[in-house]
Formats: sequence, structure tokens, C-alpha cells
Amino acid sequence: MLLPHQPLPEAAVPSQRMPARDQAGPWHSEAVCRRDEAGLFFAPSKEPTAARLSREEAAKRVCARCPVMVECREHALLQPEPYGVWGGLTAAERRVVLARRRRREAELQRATRVAAAG
Repeated sequence: MLLPHQPLPEAAVPSQRMPARDQAGPWHSEAVCRRDEAGLFFAPSKEPTAARLSREEAAKRVCARCPVMVECREHALLQPEPYGVWGGLTAAERRVVLARRRRREAELQRATRVAAAG
């Protein structure tokens, strides 16, 4: 169930930590979620699982139409943001992406050492 639209509070998108998209301004100024309900992207306490899944899917639909989804996702992965839906990924999905990146980096480092030794 979607709630009435209202802008995302500035506190939820701290501009001092976000990388700039281009010279025109920070990337988050173009984020579609700034026009949507902030509660859609962050779980209320003790949210039932079915409600959480439904809310996260609705948030991901908003992200899917966002022109700065990639920048948002990278921000959430680099910070890392521990809560909420950012760039179309939940906190759990971001942890998986980060683990894969760490494994990939370790494999590349191993391959580089082997190549240098051989």
C-alpha cells in the first residue's frame, strides 16, 4: 500500500557525504525518491515480513524509474548505508554485492601475485 507522496526529508539524504553527479549539482537532487514517501524506503520498527517485502518492492519500482539509480546504489555501497532501499537494493542485497566485490578483489590480487611470481 502506497502512502500519500511527500518529499524525502533532507536528513535521510545527507548531502555532505554524497558524491557530485556533475557540475550542475549533487546527484541526489535528481532522485525520484525525493518526491515519494520516505517511509517507503525505510522500515518502521517491528514491520511484519509480508509488509516489509511489499514495501521494498514498491520502493524498488520507484528506483527502477530513477535517472540516478546507479549513483544512488554506488553511494549506498561506498558509505555503506546500513538501512533502507538505495539504488534499487535492500540492505541485505547490498551486503551480498559487497561480499561479491570483496571476493572478486581478493581473486584479482591472488591472480596478480601468481602472475608476478611466475
